[in-house]
Amino acid sequence: MTDWIEGFQASIDYIEQNLTKELDIGKIAKKAALSSFYYQRIFGAMCEMTVGEYIRERRMTLAAQELACSDCKVIDIALKYGYDSPDSFTKTFQRFHGITPAQAREKGAILRSLAPLHIKITLEGGTMLDYKIVEKAAFTVVGIKKSFNSETSYTEIPKFWDEWASDMKGLKGMFGVCSDMDGTNFDYWIADLYMPWEEYPEECSTYQIPGGLWALFKCVGPLPGSMQTVNTQIWSEWLPSLKEYELAGNYSLEFYLPPAKNPADTVSYIAIPLKKV
Repeated sequence: MTDWIEGFQASIDYIEQNLTKELDIGKIAKKAALSSFYYQRIFGAMCEMTVGEYIRERRMTLAAQELACSDCKVIDIALKYGYDSPDSFTKTFQRFHGITPAQAREKGAILRSLAPLHIKITLEGGTMLDYKIVEKAAFTVVGIKKSFNSETSYTEIPKFWDEWASDMKGLKGMFGVCSDMDGTNFDYWIADLYMPWEEYPEECSTYQIPGGLWALFKCVGPLPGSMQTVNTQIWSEWLPSLKEYELAGNYSLEFYLPPAKNPADTVSYIAIPLKKV
């Protein structure tokens, strides 16, 4: 676990050392020896914010300190922290601090501050995850997909499910599939098992899930709460203690069983691809 924590902290340190430069999620994730896809999933679960939000709020914290303590022009500070125009800088600054950059220079101005993150894993009793390691052959899903940004996906993906539920589009909605993560954007599928002899709506396409090992986590209770709770435990508690396996692939699965009469008895699963160390 120590190596894992040190690697993740190294990624945070790298961000801090390069806040005035262009930051690439791939290079950040590499410091933690993770793919961009998994790094962002873990970061969000552990820190309760996205990588982009952390970078933006740290930059606004430092920019405010410079405004309050120096005579530098607003445009110069904006450029230093990656903003091409004073207008875009001012909008972001005002969303974070609640005041404009000019007001930040007034005596008694109240400014917000986000301190640098320091990763520390603590063990807490009473938390159990019901999971098993399984091996599955490759299979193909068919469904509708939509691209999402990692910073807004938690609010936008449920809307995608709501849109699907109002139309169904000839699908049962057995799976939710995250795929093709490129660092910031990814595809999310609402899908079923592909049956070549079946007819599907024109907007449907197929995606092949590679065969291999999977960690299969059981979620029991009303959705989406039960799945979100388990998802947070996977990325913030289970993964740091993983020893004999490591993450594989830039995809993950959600598997939905038919809803139970009593929502408290509803069962669903999260599947994470693994490979032996």
